[in-house]
Amino acid sequence: MTDDTTRDRRTVLRCAAMAALVGAGAPILAACGGNDTSGTSGGTGTGTAPTGSAPSGSGPASGTPSAGGGGTVLGPVSDVPVGGGKVFTDAKVVVTQPTAGQYKGFSAICTHQGNPIGSVENGQIVCPFHNSHFSITDGSPVSGPAATPLPAVNVKVQGTNIIESA
Repeated sequence: MTDDTTRDRRTVLRCAAMAALVGAGAPILAACGGNDTSGTSGGTGTGTAPTGSAPSGSGPASGTPSAGGGGTVLGPVSDVPVGGGKVFTDAKVVVTQPTAGQYKGFSAICTHQGNPIGSVENGQIVCPFHNSHFSITDGSPVSGPAATPLPAVNVKVQGTNIIESA
């Protein structure tokens, strides 16, 4: 090969290697994203339960607009146990019920590195990525690397459903 051909080949290989490194690094940088909470409201995040109980599995599918136009239906109140909660993944909302009839809403995005919240276990909201735990009462960090509380999301009870309200 001539010097020009060798130099051109090296340039092509070097550019291909750089493109591969940049392409492989993009998902890593995205996973280390910031604390984008623009989709959450800064309200109190409290709701009140109706008298009586809802039958299991009742109500519309998660994330559907409510019939009354007062927000988005997250799911039935029966999905949220007393002393626990449920992650509504599509809506990126965690709803907890610290005491009977008291519903609280929080962002389902961890304040540590922006990963999705995984579950509510043993009375705590849990992010599985770095093991941050948050209080079901006020969203404050209990353990793990997260230092900032989960932002509150306004929720209310409408009939037998939990609604994310504006």
